[in-house]
Amino acid sequence: MAKAKTAIVIVILALLQVSWATARMLDDRGGSVDWDTAGGRSGSTFAVMTVNRFQKGEDGGGAVGCDGRFHSDNDLIVALSSGWYAGGKRCHKTIRITSKDTGRTVEAQVVDECDSHNGCKKNIVDSSPAVWKKLGLHTDVGEVHITWSDA
Repeated sequence: MAKAKTAIVIVILALLQVSWATARMLDDRGGSVDWDTAGGRSGSTFAVMTVNRFQKGEDGGGAVGCDGRFHSDNDLIVALSSGWYAGGKRCHKTIRITSKDTGRTVEAQVVDECDSHNGCKKNIVDSSPAVWKKLGLHTDVGEVHITWSDA
């Protein structure tokens, strides 16, 4: 009887460990996880926000994929990792971004893809300096943890 109870406890602990590992993996990959602290919204997607420059001649590369134009760094705009960009299906859609650090939220328009097949990680929201400013963040940081959802 004692061996059976011990076996049950071991199985339960193993299942909990698998569950925690899965939750951590989803967080690291930018999967959908509920986050109700620091201003996050339930059902939002975890991501890492990076800085991009969308003006001609800056380090953001060429014109954006959604309209073939360059945009001001003062525009509230983002490029999403390939999977989230969905082959352009999110072009010109508005997303809601919440900073884990400040708890502030901003809405920005999707204008480009951060190509996950050519060096961009799969959990990136690459945003203009204006998005960082609205969230109360400094672009020198380089990367911050956020959540985002369709607005």
